Amino acid sequence: MQSFLSGKPVIKRILLVDDERSIRESLSKILGAENYEVVLAENGHEAIEKHGAQRIDLLILDLNMPVKNGWDTLDWLVKIDPVLPVVIITGRSDQRALAETAGADALMEKPLDVPFLLQTIRELMDEPMENRAQRARNRASGSQSMPSDHQPFDGMLLKCCITPSPLPESKGA
Repeated sequence: MQSFLSGKPVIKRILLVDDERSIRESLSKILGAENYEVVLAENGHEAIEKHGAQRIDLLILDLNMPVKNGWDTLDWLVKIDPVLPVVIITGRSDQRALAETAGADALMEKPLDVPFLLQTIRELMDEPMENRAQRARNRASGSQSMPSDHQPFDGMLLKCCITPSPLPESKGA
């Protein structure tokens, strides 16, 4: 995608929120190599401040963090930016049902399958705005803020990645 006025490519900006420094640093390098601008935050409070200060095209959010956890952060950001694509990263696979109703578009379990993460980011970034807006309307009509019980999945893209499959063994060795 190019800017209408300058003709230069528009750099997509990803807000990466994780309290683990090593994850922030490694994902930042990987995403930077894919030509994304990465904004880092180590907790939810910092993420909300950074989201308010600049345009964010996609959110990658850890759930278990100090200061303001991922669920509270997600609830806040989805209310102020309902079409923001959200990828949750977590060490707990039992979070899927809650993620579906809380506004996440994808959930990936740590350790991350990086090629799958990049594919998911591309798909979410390329998704038409009208599709995102429809999902936001569906969530709003179903009162999607931090559910106490599971509501029906509304068709959002939600993927769960456990670990990459081992590579097949070569036959010529």
